[in-house]
Amino acid sequence: MTDSTEKTTPDSGNTIWKRNKYHLDKMDLRDLTVAYFRYPDILVYIMLTIAASITAILAAQNAMQLILPALAAILAYPLAWYLLHRYVLHSQHLYKSKYTAEVWARIHYAHHQDPHDLRVLFGALYTTLPTVMVVTMPIGWLLGGTAGMASAFAAGIATTLFYEFCHCIQHLRYVPKWNWLQRMKRYHLMHHFRNENVNFGITNFFWDRITGTFQPEPAAVPRSETVFNIGYTEEQKKLYPWVAELAEKQQIKVRTVASQEDISSRDEITSKVA
Repeated sequence: MTDSTEKTTPDSGNTIWKRNKYHLDKMDLRDLTVAYFRYPDILVYIMLTIAASITAILAAQNAMQLILPALAAILAYPLAWYLLHRYVLHSQHLYKSKYTAEVWARIHYAHHQDPHDLRVLFGALYTTLPTVMVVTMPIGWLLGGTAGMASAFAAGIATTLFYEFCHCIQHLRYVPKWNWLQRMKRYHLMHHFRNENVNFGITNFFWDRITGTFQPEPAAVPRSETVFNIGYTEEQKKLYPWVAELAEKQQIKVRTVASQEDISSRDEITSKVA
């Protein structure tokens, strides 16, 4: 992971994502939009959405084979990602094995250590795509056969695109114009800068409300000492040192609670949300 001041020559063959380190607390909405549509995984998601949609339309015999599976996939998405976020990514199991520690460090530990780093904010392609397939394709097949399976998968990937962009907005130094997006941002920043055991939903907090992990006000939530290491403490490092070694290798910078406190989550957002 290179520093933002390090550049390669235009003919070096390296992409913008390999040349630069993007920090959302130093970017504006235009910067984010450009970076988002240049990110390789996002381009893959867009192409897959188009391909799956075309496949679904060509295979469908009626509109319901497209509509019902897509709606079912959209409804299943928040529950699937809530369960994964809370019980897999925040569990104490993945980092205890050398075989899964690197995946955990890449897809979640690095994001909590440095929430503004755009390159570790996006989910990894090799974990996200299989997850979307497992969640959406069986539902689609049951409701609409081949056409339904393709339609559900397309809806799942399209939802992922929306999810990823909203996630970027939540860490961007930018105050959204819409109240619902302001609230979404405030709730998510509480998860990152106040207590990692609340507000597991990223764009949808329905299941947080159902299971009791939803908290709308920062003052009601005690500050967690593990909000940035999500349980991988100094004691755990002694027992399972490989995650720390990976973080050092990947140049993941660990910052303190004080330096991580995002002013937009305290002042700009909270003052504008009704």
